[in-house]
Amino acid sequence: MRDRYGLTAGRKAGILCRNHASMVEAIFAVSSTGADLYLLNADMSGGQLRDLLNGLDPDLLVYDEECAELLRQTTYAKPKLISYHDTLPAIDNLHAEAATDRIALPRASSGKLVLLTGGTTGRPKEAAHRPSLFNYLNPFAAFVSRLRILQYDNAYIATPIYHGYGIAVLLLCFAVGKKVFVRREFDAAKACRLIRDHRVEIATVVPLMLHKMLRTNADDLKSLACIASGGAELSPGLAEETLRRLGKVLYNLYGTSETGLNFIATPEDLQYDARTVGRKIKGVRAKILDARNKEVGVGQVGRICIRNGWSISDRSARRIDTGDLGYADRRGRYFLCGRADSMIVSAGENVYPLEVEQALQMHPQVEEAAVIGVSDELFGQRLKAVVVPASDAEEVVTPEQLRDWLRTRLARYQMPREIVIADRLPYTTVGKPDKRRLLAEHAKSAGEAMHRGDI
Repeated sequence: MRDRYGLTAGRKAGILCRNHASMVEAIFAVSSTGADLYLLNADMSGGQLRDLLNGLDPDLLVYDEECAELLRQTTYAKPKLISYHDTLPAIDNLHAEAATDRIALPRASSGKLVLLTGGTTGRPKEAAHRPSLFNYLNPFAAFVSRLRILQYDNAYIATPIYHGYGIAVLLLCFAVGKKVFVRREFDAAKACRLIRDHRVEIATVVPLMLHKMLRTNADDLKSLACIASGGAELSPGLAEETLRRLGKVLYNLYGTSETGLNFIATPEDLQYDARTVGRKIKGVRAKILDARNKEVGVGQVGRICIRNGWSISDRSARRIDTGDLGYADRRGRYFLCGRADSMIVSAGENVYPLEVEQALQMHPQVEEAAVIGVSDELFGQRLKAVVVPASDAEEVVTPEQLRDWLRTRLARYQMPREIVIADRLPYTTVGKPDKRRLLAEHAKSAGEAMHRGDI
């Protein structure tokens, strides 16, 4: 990479790959040259990739063959290197080429690791981290000690490595010498077989992946001693199901691309309250702030703001606003209430869709639930719930039954105006319910109803 493509400190390399061995090799190779490393979302559309490459303009792009057609839709003209190929230069055969000399590369990386936040919607923002062993000692120690990583031999990383959660776990596992399994894409049946056949002990997942594996074959997961869930909200129902079927193996991790890992909920924390994201790790200074940037009291909801030594390399801000709402209890456990931009004001009351989702997901006949805010003439805004019934339920739950369930668990102003029973929910590529799509579908159905004169 240094000799053929001129990668050195100050240059940029982008990696547009799914999870596989060549992607991991490329990450370490680029890092060893001192170049800045950009991990790109392999699920971007052609237009998003074109705009991103125009702004980023990397000096080298490593890509999967399946992305070749998308690349042809862009104006990117700098060197490209495919991940796997039988005849063309590729990551999996580049080591066979003779270098012009054998100068030893430095052990330390001088480049940045840059994550692109925002998934596949909106314009991605750069979250740049400058790797430093000393900066990352606290999250490293917390991950190893609280999850008891040293007791186990191997790990399956199911989450995309191009996301912060995936790359963080990859580097942490390698640092303590663990064998790591990856697959190009997540498939629940294949994941279950991999775990069973290789006696996998650690698995890192988003909640949707865990949900699918439990539904596919929970018996295949018996070797797992540590399931690290992150990247999306963990539903209380899924936490309780995992405890019931697999024992005390589930951990809930909270972090962001900008701030890294901040909270860990152990199985004991989740037994105490299945909604918690746990306690702070050492070195995290977390504040819950109101609209005036004043710290709120125990149990009061506000914006979660974080300061630590391993946040993005731009240290101009004293605290980083995560964009999430939450609160802390008297025991030092933290709880999420959803994204700040998802909160609605209904008849003057602040309403958090996540709290309604959690209440719905506790119903024994509910498999999934997503709640969005919609316009309402009388209240300004109300909630709409989309519910997927449990596949093993003897009879499909009705909206009326769900309203009866919610009345004993929620305040009156939290009650959804509408509850819709659906076959499935739309999800983003990172395993979160796609609420933009739900809002668009609601707007379309509301427009059609108005056209018919129903409203």
